[in-house]
Amino acid sequence: MSEPVVSNRKVVLDTETTGMPVTDGHRIIEIGCIELDGRQPTGRHYHVYLQPDRTIDEGAIAVHGITDEYLKDKPRFKDIADEFFEFIQGAELVIHNAPFDIGFINNEYALLGQSERADVTAGHCTVLDTLVMARERHPGQRNNLDALCKRYGVDNSGRDLHGALLDAEILAEVYLAMTGGQTNLSLAGDGGDAGGGYISVSPIRRIAADRPALNILPANAQELAAHEAFLQRIKKTSGIELAWDD
Repeated sequence: MSEPVVSNRKVVLDTETTGMPVTDGHRIIEIGCIELDGRQPTGRHYHVYLQPDRTIDEGAIAVHGITDEYLKDKPRFKDIADEFFEFIQGAELVIHNAPFDIGFINNEYALLGQSERADVTAGHCTVLDTLVMARERHPGQRNNLDALCKRYGVDNSGRDLHGALLDAEILAEVYLAMTGGQTNLSLAGDGGDAGGGYISVSPIRRIAADRPALNILPANAQELAAHEAFLQRIKKTSGIELAWDD
């Protein structure tokens, strides 16, 4: 068995399912992934809705709002198995409560008889579980995604229902905030989803070389004091020493 590839490429991943646990025959119905290169978003993401060939539990529908009727014309996992594997292969998967999602992904490949892919962490990917990270940093506190958004100031106002791509985008921002900084990963403008799997590459807007230089305005005393207070809040929340706090 080969060793996992050590890579700076990260894929923030989330799934929605027909219910739980996977051992009761539940299946994946949505996959959402955001790609990062190191700490920078690449603009690539993968998203698909899937026909699970079984009914969705009412409790699950209450969480994500995805219905049997909506999925009836969607592809099956076997139809996207290769493209999805290609997207995640060699990456570090960033997942909140990773055993849940990894268990379902492994099960889908096992159902296809693809034993070499039935453990995606065996030589194909590494995994970083942000729930484990959050519990280590904030013991005794709530560490679900909504709580982390509130703690780190990540906007999740559009999260009335769970959705794999939206949750992956939010988790990417939470992960960056937890590990030293935050980046806006908004996918607005990428267009709608026709229901099949797709890999999207968002255009990078570059600043024109001949644009006039911006005026540099030094911070006043009040702004400097507010900045220092903000740094101290970060220090208190994270529980770590700030490299620039000297």
